[in-house]
Amino acid sequence: MLPLSPAQQRGDILLAATMLVGALVSATLSSVAGIYGGEQAGMPLAVAYAFVLAVPLAFRRRWPATVAVVVSIAYFVAVTLHVPELYAGNIAMFIAFYTVGAWSTHRRRARWTRVGIIVGMFAWLLIAMFVDATQPTEGGLSRAGAFSPYVAYTLLMLLVNVLYFGGAYYFGERTWTAAEQRRALEERTAELEREREITAAQAVTLERVRIARELHDVVAHHVSLMGVQAGVARTIMAKDPEAAGATLAQIESSARSALAELRHLLETLRTSPDAADTAPTTVGLDGLAALVQDAASAGLPTLFRVIGTPYPVPETAQVNLFRIAQEALTNARRHGGPGATADVRLRYVDEAVELEVANTGRLVRDPKPGMGHVGMRERAAASGGTVELLPLSSGGFLVRARVPVGVRAEA
Repeated sequence: MLPLSPAQQRGDILLAATMLVGALVSATLSSVAGIYGGEQAGMPLAVAYAFVLAVPLAFRRRWPATVAVVVSIAYFVAVTLHVPELYAGNIAMFIAFYTVGAWSTHRRRARWTRVGIIVGMFAWLLIAMFVDATQPTEGGLSRAGAFSPYVAYTLLMLLVNVLYFGGAYYFGERTWTAAEQRRALEERTAELEREREITAAQAVTLERVRIARELHDVVAHHVSLMGVQAGVARTIMAKDPEAAGATLAQIESSARSALAELRHLLETLRTSPDAADTAPTTVGLDGLAALVQDAASAGLPTLFRVIGTPYPVPETAQVNLFRIAQEALTNARRHGGPGATADVRLRYVDEAVELEVANTGRLVRDPKPGMGHVGMRERAAASGGTVELLPLSSGGFLVRARVPVGVRAEA
């Protein structure tokens, strides 16, 4: 059974009450008019018939098939017994028949219930016509001629019943189909709303991850670099004030660089929603040489080599490769230990740009991936590439990233 709203329940009760009043009025007038002549049943039976017609309609959407069978049987019995009421019975039967098609959730039961009522109705009608046709010809419609008034009346009754039951069947099916389409549309709308909420939540989460990754790469690198440089300056300040001053100048430069990148990140976040599709900072592959120089100045001797002929690389891929190299050098400086060195290689091949950062130092037996490793993997994936994070058996670590850029056109 489909769920009923309070308004629908009240509507069915009002319909039943209206039908009861109409049936009583119709029975009274029909009895006074004497529509069946001397064969007419008494008024008490007509009143009982009115209640049997009307009361089930209050439950027509709860038990549509049962209500339709009860109303149909009551109608057949009333006509057979010549109960003085015709019009309310026809209306009630049409409503009950229609409701089976429009509201019954058991479609096979609904179909066979209506087929059974139609078959019963036409069987009863044909029997009544046969009985009438075999009666003496005195009175009534003339049966003379190939197309007599009696034949015309018979065909009219058949046509009226075909239209009556055919219309009720058709409109019931149409109502059910429209309701099914409406329910499917409502479910799809609800599903799309849930998907929209999930997509919005995912977009917020991805944006938070992107901001966290940018802040980590900017802050972790520069703060780590400034920490190392400050330690060096404190150590040599008494022995070599000039070298300590140069180191402090490097700290100032690192702080300015960090502030510039943070400012650019904040500007990107404030400009427009489309800013997420652009490179979040101004760094790129051209800045790798300066990045290597900063690492060497911070006490990590680093070599930088470019292999192959450079060609244009998408800005987002440049930013991601730069940040991977930055994170790799920061980790090498923090975990490599005294005497560690690093080697940065940038390769330009036909279909991809490869970045390799290898460092010597402590032997890493069981590397525990932190935010830096997660950020490098995310950056490589964001550019459609891959990254390998491998501890070296001789000590140190290897970071190898590959970002596809497509087959480059020959100049």
